[in-house]
Amino acid sequence: MEKITNPIGRTFIHVALILFAVYSIVPFFWTTLQSFKTLKDANSRTPLIFFEPTWENYTELWLRSVPENGATIGYFLLLAVVVLICLLLFARYLPVRNSIVYLFVVGAFAALLWAIPQLVDMAKFYDYFINTIIVTVGTVVVSISIGCLAGYSLARYIGFASVVILIAALAFRALPRLAFILPYYWIGTATNLLDTHILVIITLVAVNQPFTIWMLRSFFMDIPRELEESAMVDGCNRLTAFTRVIIPIMWPGIISTALFSLLLAYNEFLLVRLLTQTNWTLPVAISRFTGGEDPRHLTLAAASAVSATIPIVLVILFFQKNLVKGLAAGAVKG
Repeated sequence: MEKITNPIGRTFIHVALILFAVYSIVPFFWTTLQSFKTLKDANSRTPLIFFEPTWENYTELWLRSVPENGATIGYFLLLAVVVLICLLLFARYLPVRNSIVYLFVVGAFAALLWAIPQLVDMAKFYDYFINTIIVTVGTVVVSISIGCLAGYSLARYIGFASVVILIAALAFRALPRLAFILPYYWIGTATNLLDTHILVIITLVAVNQPFTIWMLRSFFMDIPRELEESAMVDGCNRLTAFTRVIIPIMWPGIISTALFSLLLAYNEFLLVRLLTQTNWTLPVAISRFTGGEDPRHLTLAAASAVSATIPIVLVILFFQKNLVKGLAAGAVKG
């Protein structure tokens, strides 16, 4: 594609991109404003942009009761989160292996999530947040583990069976969500797994697995066969060559696929709503505030939507470079 050098054309493209960005950002910006308004300001006939912000909506959403030393605990938790994020960002500059730093940060985040309810009396929304993390992480780990092995196998094996598997995976992917509900509801009832994280993870893996297989296979197809063949000549078997040679090269593609799987699992509403009665995730929990007639729920719905969006935004920003690199992999050859 040739670069546009015409000033009028470039101006038109820039204006169109700016308008599209504003169009995409304004709804979230307005929701954020609503989350900091009082009920009176939020229901004002004239939309208010300038007002006195309040944290009451977030306090009511996340806390059952505000502790006396709430400000101190809040600053401590914020400092801990900032330190852990800095460790992730600057892991490459530390005199320790990156994998050790990442494992430490994951363990520290898990310990922090466990410690928060011990320090503060959290509301039910916090339980929904933990359910979302468990379901999302479990779905991504299982989907990527299976997808890497299946995608690599289908990329290297060229035969009629691989074509059948790929077409079958595509057909399952094309099925509507409702087609999975009754079978997995029956499985959950028969195995006593109804309203558990395991059933939701299994269902979401089944729904998202065709996507991960197809996407990872496309990344593996761009990696020359000679790489693992050279490793096998040097003494590696197929699995060792896959884990030590192919996977390090594939990290951008794996991270890209994992992020898409994360978004699919994190935002799932219908399957979680019908397969659980109490162990809801954030999309289902937010519906409690958007489907009622209580006007008080307007600001709580805005606060819950912003609270659910912030973790995803942070994850996307942190992995932005890997995401772009993975999506661009194979686009340029030569």
